[in-house]
Amino acid sequence: MCSILGVFDLRPGADLGPLRPLALSLSARQRHRGPDWSGVHVEPRALLVHERLAIVDPAGGAQPLHSEDGDLTLAVNGEIYNHRALEGALRKPYAFQTGSDCEVINALYAESKARDAGDIGAWLDRLNGIFAFVLWDRAAGRFIIARDPIGVCPLYWGHDADGRVWVASEMKALVRVCDDVAQFPPGHWFDSATGELHRYYERAWRDHDATVGVQVSPRELREAFEAAVHRQLMSDVPYGVLLSGGLDSSLVAACAARFARRRVEDGDQSEAWWPRLHSFAIGLKGSPDLAAAEVAAKALGTVHHGFTYTFEEGLDALPEVIRHVETYDVTTIRASTPMFLLARRIKAMGVKMVLSGEGSDEVFGGYLYFHKAPNAREFHAETIRKLDALYNYDCLRANKSMMAWGVEARVPFLDTEFLDVAMRMDATAKMAGVQADGSRRIEKAVLREAFEGYLPEEILWRQKEQFSDGVGYGWIDGLKAHAEAHVNDADFAAAAQRFPINPPQTKEAYFYRRIFDEAFPGDGCAHTVPGGKSIACSSPAAIAWDAAFANAADPSGRAVAGVHQAALASA
Repeated sequence: MCSILGVFDLRPGADLGPLRPLALSLSARQRHRGPDWSGVHVEPRALLVHERLAIVDPAGGAQPLHSEDGDLTLAVNGEIYNHRALEGALRKPYAFQTGSDCEVINALYAESKARDAGDIGAWLDRLNGIFAFVLWDRAAGRFIIARDPIGVCPLYWGHDADGRVWVASEMKALVRVCDDVAQFPPGHWFDSATGELHRYYERAWRDHDATVGVQVSPRELREAFEAAVHRQLMSDVPYGVLLSGGLDSSLVAACAARFARRRVEDGDQSEAWWPRLHSFAIGLKGSPDLAAAEVAAKALGTVHHGFTYTFEEGLDALPEVIRHVETYDVTTIRASTPMFLLARRIKAMGVKMVLSGEGSDEVFGGYLYFHKAPNAREFHAETIRKLDALYNYDCLRANKSMMAWGVEARVPFLDTEFLDVAMRMDATAKMAGVQADGSRRIEKAVLREAFEGYLPEEILWRQKEQFSDGVGYGWIDGLKAHAEAHVNDADFAAAAQRFPINPPQTKEAYFYRRIFDEAFPGDGCAHTVPGGKSIACSSPAAIAWDAAFANAADPSGRAVAGVHQAALASA
């Protein structure tokens, strides 16, 4: 994974002398994402800059990537897990210039252009990976921008005062140039030839009626997830797994441990270059996650590294965390801070890629308020809503917290092939809470049942914790107390006047918003964060399920009235 920056619609005869150093300086603001090498391509109508984090083909694969004739220039942030299959399915030979997994994008574009220029969405939908890219077609004077289906890789765009289109991996590269900076939507592509934005990622399972009565066996679910983890172990550099000791990260680690000894890139034909699987966890001293992670790691046989941080260390990091994650959302900042600190430790150990458990709660309804869902239709609709919003929350946190230190985070639960299995399932099988016989069914029971025997029972059936809770309850409580002491009543009372876009609802939210506004001034930046309140508490469906949600400004899992305590008591 890397960072990209592109400038297009350059005016004929424009002086590119000042623009090149400007673009390079702005791209340098993202260099934490790609510390290994920098590449630049400049011509009269397009300028592309790439900061590389070398994961696949580290000796080659430098970007931007060019076609043999030089007509195509591509800058990509991401990984294409099924690139071998896509290369093998090409209808005519393509002269690959590198061993990069991302170069298949150039090949697919060239093939579609030869057949039908409108076929871009079709081949984009065949990519199984996480990506954001800009592709310049010199002969056609055309550029394409695209982002992966869920939005695991960040991407922003906007216009400068001269009307030029700018694209970058992070907002910090555009904030001083584009007043209209905005997020590029996941699952979409933009074609400069038509000036149109197209959605390419559509699935029948988004409609609840298409899932009614559809059964997915425990074996099918398990094998689909194992395949997703196996695909995402594609790496030519040392990697590891994030292991909080919760269900999701533990399942990722368990599956990774089964495949770690073989090299995925040659079809498991040879021994992996780094066969020992390393796992990583972080928390305050005595945190629930650290204790659970030790149990899981011992059972799985990983080389485990459990790190502690102090409240003061987390507090000191907050300004840098907010500058990196580019949000003022309370939940995201709480969880991003320990992840940011963990990424620095991981980087220091020479690891460049980790697998993580994001996405499971959205797919299987793992958040505690799902216990309140009144029926399968509403349960399913809420999982769709949360998947659609992930790019603003957990995907943003995992990607930017890790990439702040040049560590790539991959998310097997959001693998598109796995999603097609898990999301077509009738939501009745996923529902949690009190059953007809009076018993209480734990969240994500269908997933736990599919992996019986993979993990110790105390991990497989561990009660859900928010990540920011699991690192230690003192973390959240300390943040609230600190904000209370550093935001006075008068300032908070005037919050709506100072911050008319998504006014902060608590002093903690005000504290974060003040830091955000210093780094990212302007209405455009403020609008890139939806609501600035808990994703759970801001859900119209969740509010309808339980009126208590309507007034809940605290996104902690403990704040879900009655559910956390009742679930713990029955565990």
